[in-house]
Amino acid sequence: MSAINDISYLLVNTLVSLALLVFLLRLILQLVRADFYNPICQTIVKVSNPLVLPLRRLIPAMGRIDSASLIIAAIVQAIGIALLCKLLFNALPNPAQLLLWSAIGLCAAVLNFYFFAIIGSIILSWVAQGSYNPGAQLLHQVTEPVMAPFRKLVPPLGGLDLSPIFVFLTINVLEVLLRHMGASVGLHPALVMGL
Repeated sequence: MSAINDISYLLVNTLVSLALLVFLLRLILQLVRADFYNPICQTIVKVSNPLVLPLRRLIPAMGRIDSASLIIAAIVQAIGIALLCKLLFNALPNPAQLLLWSAIGLCAAVLNFYFFAIIGSIILSWVAQGSYNPGAQLLHQVTEPVMAPFRKLVPPLGGLDLSPIFVFLTINVLEVLLRHMGASVGLHPALVMGL
């Protein structure tokens, strides 16, 4: 692979990952009912509104799931996979493969997001416990629904919360399953962000 291809791969991967993060964050923030007066939430909503609002008129939400954000995230993932496939293999996958690969990629991106969000939450609990920073509050609101079931199973031992260990173990098991699922349908790991 030439330097131009490496740089192109890096740029496409980064831009698609950032766009994917914005739409997945919007979806997750609505699922966990995060505080939308938080400045970070407002920024995510403002950035994603030009694509989400027109699609929302056509496709209504399914319960608490914002269908428009989910569909746009899937489209962004599919475009990213197609571009990376063209860059790496000079070929485009068929639409069925692209749809399946995008679904696997979205699941991998959500797992990857939660992995780093929980790490951030743990670090903030050591450094700035009880902080009223908008980022710290948002991390707590996003990670708490995932951490709460594990906290019920594993009570704190002497003030030490061991539940993140079990959350990380669960995330790693799910990532292994996704990798094997992706390999079984011919998905190259370099095509999906976070896999």
